[in-house]
Formats: sequence, structure tokens, C-alpha cells
Amino acid sequence: MKAIKKQNLPSKICLVCNRPFNWRKKWAKVWADVKYCSDKCRNNKSAS
Repeated sequence: MKAIKKQNLPSKICLVCNRPFNWRKKWAKVWADVKYCSDKCRNNKSAS
């Protein structure tokens, strides 16, 4: 696998806090399903 520079990683906007967050290796298999930047935002999804 070829290394990817950090500035070229894909990013998304968190649905709760509206902040951008970058791809993480632990999300490699589920990136299409990731909607929140952290567990805190995922737990507060009803607040938005």
C-alpha cells in the first residue's frame, strides 16, 4: 500500500458540531458510514 500524505486524506463535516474531521485508519472499512467526529458527538446526535 502506498502511503498517503496527511494533507491529502479525505475529510467530512460532523453532523453535530459542524467541524471538519479527517479519515482515520480505524475507519478504513466503514468510512462511508462515518457521520460523527467523535463518540461525544455520536452520543449527542439527538441534540442537533
